[in-house]
Amino acid sequence: MKLKSASTVLSIRFHRIAPLCIVALLVLGALFTLPTNTLAETAEEIAARIATQNAKIAQLEKEIAEYERQLVVIGSAKSTLESEVKRIDVSRKKIGTDISVTENRITEASLEIKELGGEISQKEKSINAGKEAVNLAFQNIYKIGETTLVEHLLTANGLENAWTTADRERIVQEKLRAQIDNLLDTKQELTLDLTETQKKQNQLKNLKRELANQKLVLDQNRKEQANLLADTKNKESEFQTLLAEKQAAKLEFEKQLGDYEAALQFNLDPTSIPKAGSGVLSFPVDSAFMAKCKDRYSTFKNNYCITQYYGNTSFAQSGAYNGKDHNGIDFGTPTGTKIVSALPGEVTATGNTDAYKGCYSYGKWVLVKHTNGLSTLYAHLSVISVTKGEAVSRGGLIGYSGKTGYATGPHLHFTLYVSDAVKVVRYGDVKAKTNCANATIPVAPTDAYLDPLKYL
Repeated sequence: MKLKSASTVLSIRFHRIAPLCIVALLVLGALFTLPTNTLAETAEEIAARIATQNAKIAQLEKEIAEYERQLVVIGSAKSTLESEVKRIDVSRKKIGTDISVTENRITEASLEIKELGGEISQKEKSINAGKEAVNLAFQNIYKIGETTLVEHLLTANGLENAWTTADRERIVQEKLRAQIDNLLDTKQELTLDLTETQKKQNQLKNLKRELANQKLVLDQNRKEQANLLADTKNKESEFQTLLAEKQAAKLEFEKQLGDYEAALQFNLDPTSIPKAGSGVLSFPVDSAFMAKCKDRYSTFKNNYCITQYYGNTSFAQSGAYNGKDHNGIDFGTPTGTKIVSALPGEVTATGNTDAYKGCYSYGKWVLVKHTNGLSTLYAHLSVISVTKGEAVSRGGLIGYSGKTGYATGPHLHFTLYVSDAVKVVRYGDVKAKTNCANATIPVAPTDAYLDPLKYL
């Protein structure tokens, strides 16, 4: 038998272990190690704290539901100075509880991030232990590989030792493959934990933004009460006079606007927008609030907390809009309710007609243009949470409901337009003599208004 050269023997050894070496090195190269978190609390302790936070949130949400019930009762009563002050007081309590819920959710999210950090730390330790096991397996393969099969055959018990060595090598290689598979699985789990942590961090960021907005709502509520008491001098007669003046100014504004929009020319191309009944819109009010509307059927006579429909409603027939149709739908929402985008889109404009004394219109409003030929308006907000040009997702926060502009009670006015026809104008360019001269508002030809319920 002709023995192979030393270089040939080395080549045999290399080719035998090379595939496993390459695979293992690739795996080790793909694995990464994050700074290990030192946790003062155990996973069980963190989980217990999260459960406590959930219990607090559930109790606070019950309190909010009770405040909302009280506000519905107050809103259904005749508008008097006493009832208005009471409404504002209950609203303040409700908003304060909203803030408490958000603060508890911030704590909960922080704990969940901490909990995930502990899991990441454990997986890092597993990866490090796995690396050591792989290194040990390599060392064993290398030792076995130092002696070739031919060399074993030349020893006294060559054949027996050769089979024993081959079996040992097979076992080590199988263990190495198993360890590499475990490392890959652990890496995948670690990646998922990192992704979940990022989600929780984004949630925490959004909750902090919500908290800041809710505090603005609370400030607006306090300012509203201060203005009310200053304007009425705490007298019922002054309050009723103020209501009458606001109503007259609103009717005059709506007459001017209605005449202007009726004169605008517009021919709708039905193919440029979705078909009625297509259900392309989502409800523009926070889903948690909408879920409670079925329980309030006896008050609203519908399952959606709608206080006024689109078109020639009974309220419109009473002369509320100078004989014109109601150009949207109204949702009865307590001050501070989250208002969300009905579709993905871009914020076309925002405005605040209350910035101009005696301009009783939409108050704080947001106009969003969508990609399907539709635009939506959200009006009477207490706080606006978006800016012009900002992209919003379906269900993305627009602002918080309120009673800005002219409104008999807190609600969301929701209008649906054909995008090609709606534009934002300075009202002074429409009517020279008006309290709203410098206010900007969306206007559209009468035929460019659509019934939102046909698209919800």
